[in-house]
Parts: sequence; C-alpha cells; structure tokens
Amino acid sequence: MQIQAAVLYTPNTPFILETLTLDDPRAGEVRVKIAACGVCHSDYHLVTGTTRHPLPVVCGHEGAGVVEAVGEGVTRIQPGDHVILNWAPACGDCWYCRHDKPNLCATFTDPIWAGVMLDGTTRLHLPNGDPVYAYCGLASFADHVVVPEQSCIPIRRDVPLTAASLVGCAVATGVGAAFYTANVRPGDSVVVIGCGGVGLNVLQGAAICGASTIIAVDTNPAKMRIADEFGATHALLSNDNTIAEIRALTGGRGADHAFEAVGLPKLQEMALAAARPGGNVILAGLSPMGSATNLPGSIITREEKSVKGSYYGSVDSQRDFPLLVDLYAAGKLKLDELVTQEYRLEEINEAFETMMTGSVARGVIVF
Repeated sequence: MQIQAAVLYTPNTPFILETLTLDDPRAGEVRVKIAACGVCHSDYHLVTGTTRHPLPVVCGHEGAGVVEAVGEGVTRIQPGDHVILNWAPACGDCWYCRHDKPNLCATFTDPIWAGVMLDGTTRLHLPNGDPVYAYCGLASFADHVVVPEQSCIPIRRDVPLTAASLVGCAVATGVGAAFYTANVRPGDSVVVIGCGGVGLNVLQGAAICGASTIIAVDTNPAKMRIADEFGATHALLSNDNTIAEIRALTGGRGADHAFEAVGLPKLQEMALAAARPGGNVILAGLSPMGSATNLPGSIITREEKSVKGSYYGSVDSQRDFPLLVDLYAAGKLKLDELVTQEYRLEEINEAFETMMTGSVARGVIVF
C-alpha cells in the first residue's frame, strides 16, 4: 500500500514528507494504522548524527494506533485491537527474556539497530524500490506501519490513543526507572536532573511510589512550573550551588536516588554528586554514541554509591503498558498533561524546532 511518511535522508537536514510503499505484513508481523506519535529527543539524535543509523530512515518510536491486518501465525493480536508500539520487543525465549529482563531481549537487538525486520529486510520502499529503514523497528512517523507482533501491546479501548502513545517511550522509561530500576520506596528522597519527557515521568513515578522529597533540576524556568504539576516538591534552577541546595533539602546527605534524564556526561557527573553515600545514581537519559562520563571510582567505592543504567525503565512491556494505562484511567498517572502541543505530520520539522526550545513537555503528531 502507499503511505505518507517523514523521511530523513542525511543528518542535519529536515525531514521530507514522502509517499512510500509499505509491504503487507509477513509471518509474525502486524500492520497498524497510526493514531498518534510522540516527538522525542531520541529521534533528534539521528538528525544530528549523534546516533548512527542506516539511512534513509523513517524515525518515530513512540506511537499508538489500531491494528488493520496480521500476518501468518499471529494469534495474540487481532484486527481492531488498540495497541501501543513497543520499541524493545521481547522474543520470550532468549536468555534475557527467561531471566526477567525482556527489555534487554537479544533476539531483536541487532535487527532493530539495523533498521530491518527479523529476516533482514525492510517493509518500506521509495518509489524506485530502494529500501527505507525503520528506526527502533517501528518507523511511526508514518500513517501506517508494519512491525513485529511483539512490538504491539494491546490496551483497553476506552483510553484516547493520543495519550496512550506516550506510554511507549517517555512514560515507560521515566516511570519505570522510578518503579523498577531504582525501586523507590515510600519516604525516599529523589532528585531528577533534566525535566523533559523522561524526567517529568520519573517525577510522577517517584510520587506514585510515595517518595517524600522529590527535587526537580533544570535550566529552563518553564520546566520548573511543569515539574510542580508532575509531583516535584522542590524545583531548582541549575547553578553552581545546586548540589549544596540538594543536600540542604535532604538532611545534608544528598538524595537516596539521583536520576539523570538527559544523557549528558556533565549531568551524569552531577547526579553522582547529588546522591548520598550509599545512594543510587540512575542514568535514564540516552547519551550520544561515543560520549564518555567521568564517574570517579574512588567516590563510588568509598561512598558505596551504586550507578545503574536504566534501559526503557527496566519495564516488561507486556505487563507494564496495560498497567500504566490502567493507572491513567484511574486518575493516578498524568498523560493528557504531557501533551503540550499537537501537530500534523507535515509539521514535523516545526515540532522538533519547538521541542528544542524546551518549552513543551511533549509534542504529539496526530493523524
């Protein structure tokens, strides 16, 4: 079928709206009509070239829609299902899946980073037949996608798909980091450095967990106002005194859990300083490929600080996406408030320009 998609041909150029050919789903695959797709900084890493990926590519990895067709052997998904797309699908049978780490599934890692399906081929093509690659195996900056069955997580139908689309990345990554990577407990103290889409969801995840002191740190005053709405008890504009301010708010010790939600080495180092002795440092932001962070071993050892990576919030998408949607339906998880602005697909470049100003929680492309 013919679809409309936003294509990135080379780094540091705009997305171009193109008519592409989308192949029918093959065995184990599903075609989804996209309803909404979030605009995420991870996609922008391809634009800047800090994330290397085969080109041309259709980005977009935070989406939701309605299943239109399924390939041979697909039994868990049916046409008409409302689904959230999952950019870290799990085979259920590899070593990581069988050891309760489906977010690290080995089966899908290589094809996803190669922008292809499990058989090594693409489902997207230019008019001349040349392949177009899919970012994160999804390519949801398009009105239709074909994805592996495992990338589709069915959800209840009474939840708006615009809100549900954000669960597939920012919400799962941020809330999951608080729930599962850090295991925040009632009464804990938390600092979140960077209050973009992921950071805001770490804040509300920590609030749901019952953290008593939740400190938001950012350089943008607008983010401070948004952070209050998502559970921050204190909001600090980052400056030379920020670490001292964090310690003053946490009994002079530092936070039980310090989250870095941007992916910048200097902020990761700041998170180490913000954590108390014996505390956790959670790196939830996606760093540019090839970047390096100075986390002194002498401090980590002498102060018994634990440094953990958080990939996709350590979630099990089959279990946690429906859970997060249920929390939203019960009024305990904010999704509508994350959607600052809606765009049409042809406005995608404007959406990224606005995202880079830091004035929005999340922009969403609505089809």
